[in-house]
Amino acid sequence: MPTVESAMHKLDETRRRIGALDEAAMSAAKERQAALTKPPGSLGRLEELSIQMAGIQGTARPAVSAKVIFTMAGDHGVVQEGVSAYPQAVTAQMVRNFVRGGAAINVLARHAGARVVVVDMGVAADLEPDPGIVVQKIGRGTRNLVQGPAMSRDEAIRSIEAGMGVFEAELAKGMDIAATGDMGIGNTTPSAAVTAALTGLPVETVTGRGTGIDDARFAAKVRAIAEGLAVNRPDPTDSLDVLAKVGGFEIGGIAGVILAGAAHRVAVVIDGFVSGAAALVATVLEPRVRQFLIAGHMSTEPGHRVALEQMGLTPLLDLGMRLGEGTGAALAMGIVEAAVGALNGMATFSEAGVSETL
Repeated sequence: MPTVESAMHKLDETRRRIGALDEAAMSAAKERQAALTKPPGSLGRLEELSIQMAGIQGTARPAVSAKVIFTMAGDHGVVQEGVSAYPQAVTAQMVRNFVRGGAAINVLARHAGARVVVVDMGVAADLEPDPGIVVQKIGRGTRNLVQGPAMSRDEAIRSIEAGMGVFEAELAKGMDIAATGDMGIGNTTPSAAVTAALTGLPVETVTGRGTGIDDARFAAKVRAIAEGLAVNRPDPTDSLDVLAKVGGFEIGGIAGVILAGAAHRVAVVIDGFVSGAAALVATVLEPRVRQFLIAGHMSTEPGHRVALEQMGLTPLLDLGMRLGEGTGAALAMGIVEAAVGALNGMATFSEAGVSETL
């Protein structure tokens, strides 16, 4: 296990490596888009995506073939407050389902041609050893944020560093686009707490019904978040403090994937609310991260819209989804691949012998 000092060093080093998009590559991609056999701008967001991908990868001909979805799992002490419709044991059960290939993320990842990396960031159970599970357990679930900090600052840093390490291990196997996903019963509660803390918006504005809770559980959820923020008083200018006091281990892990992706110039497609909260943590910690992010979809969770607006991200899809796991991001990966494919595969007017505008 890395020491706190080594983890902080890695975090600082990763932040320093994050640069700007490659303007020359973007300009060349834009020029090619203007020369392709179509009216200028007629492919809309696909053109914008292809140019962004050129800037991220530093080439006028970006590639999307090796796709990896990181599904981070963790449990939360705040479930003691009755904030979820499902028992905490479901987290571990769903991790096993991921490994067996029976979950929605497995189906949609196969459709996208992506591999799923399942990470135990803090499941409140000792899972049987399995080569399909990457174990980076920071603890057996976070502590109840209503009663005090969900984790220590040291644990928050370690969770981010663990996410970065998992990303880099997979990068060595080949990856040119990444996506984030989550699993954790009760995890929309810390996500709402993180979002409220970092945006300053009222708890009621950013809190949704998660797994489909009834009115009584929703009231308990809002109350738990409000009490957690009042008890812990997280500093909105310090996203590590926010993560530690009201976040989750998988939220930290996702933030680490995002930071490492930006440092290694790999586009990261973020999924729903939990990924959005993690992206807020990462972008407050290092604002340059935002250029490397693609919002996969719009969750029905109200806090997700808030998080995306705060970061200036426009989602590619709006399908009424709220599952998590990386499902919306998996679908969006195909759109990014199509955008790059159009840039690279279409003929120019001169190549096709097609007359341009008068």
